[in-house]
Amino acid sequence: MDPGDNGWVLDSAAKVMLMTWGLALFYGGLVRQRNVLATMMYVFSAIVVVSLQWAVIGYSLVFGSSFEGLIGSNWEFAFLNGVGVEPRAGQAVPQLSFMFFQMMFAVITPALIAGAVAERMRFSAFIVFTALWSTIVYAPLAHWIWNPDGWLL
Repeated sequence: MDPGDNGWVLDSAAKVMLMTWGLALFYGGLVRQRNVLATMMYVFSAIVVVSLQWAVIGYSLVFGSSFEGLIGSNWEFAFLNGVGVEPRAGQAVPQLSFMFFQMMFAVITPALIAGAVAERMRFSAFIVFTALWSTIVYAPLAHWIWNPDGWLL
């Protein structure tokens, strides 16, 4: 395990998190003055909702053992069980760093969607949509692309 690899991954993850905050400011500048805070809260709530979803089931659905190449099926990483400072086979960075890096991309994706629904969707509906979209759409697609067992890799 090379510390430089770990530093690079964590630095990249931090930059994606900063991009998410910048996205909140950008979308806040595109809406009417009375909706600035609400639009920014959509993006910030995506950070919270997707981070919780990723820690509870998302990482396991994406990087768990594959079921027919479609999605992780055995919940081996549910609630981050077994995710620690040791790298997985074939990886050079700690699994916890890799999980955080992948989580930031899972976060920024629905945050980008927040700009499309600004001033058009209730906050509670956006929270439900974000949780469902991250589980039903993002997790299988990320599994297909990034998991060694995924069918698009």
